[in-house]
Amino acid sequence: MQTPLQITFKDTETSESLDRFIRERVDRLERFHPHIIACRVVIEVPHRGSGSGKTPLAINLEVDVPGRTLVAKRSDEMKEMKEDRTAIVTRAFDAIRRQLEEDAQVRRKQVKAHDSGAETGKISRLFPDRDYGFVEVVGSPQLYFSRSAVASGAFEDLEVGMMVHVTRAAGEGPMGPQASTVRRFAGETAPA
Repeated sequence: MQTPLQITFKDTETSESLDRFIRERVDRLERFHPHIIACRVVIEVPHRGSGSGKTPLAINLEVDVPGRTLVAKRSDEMKEMKEDRTAIVTRAFDAIRRQLEEDAQVRRKQVKAHDSGAETGKISRLFPDRDYGFVEVVGSPQLYFSRSAVASGAFEDLEVGMMVHVTRAAGEGPMGPQASTVRRFAGETAPA
């Protein structure tokens, strides 16, 4: 990495064991993905109403690679402080690892489109409660897509930052340019 690893504990006590675990996970990422420029990790206890009685824990993981920043966010509620706090870190690092693998595939140009005319894009925004989202495709405005455009009914498996194959629709819809098909990369697993 060109920039030293940044680990921040926000609104929670610093944990040497969690810090060490995060550093091990970053070292592992660097061995398999040497093009990482920087990595920032924030572990925090988000503010919540006093009525829940459970302590929430969240992680925000950002990894800079040439040309973009990959982001994974996870949160969980700790019912008891003796529970393993590394589980949430593991899930966030697994999500980043998948994104790094997608990025490496694109960089090696080994990603093959399933359809003629399919392009590679990245999920930029998702609105699961409204059954739609947007895909960012290089050199064009964002493309709107609905739940019905997602191949294999995999809308719930999509997450922001995920690389996908996109086929553009012939015309524009009410939200502007749109995708007729959105398909996850082959071998992509559902988020943890």
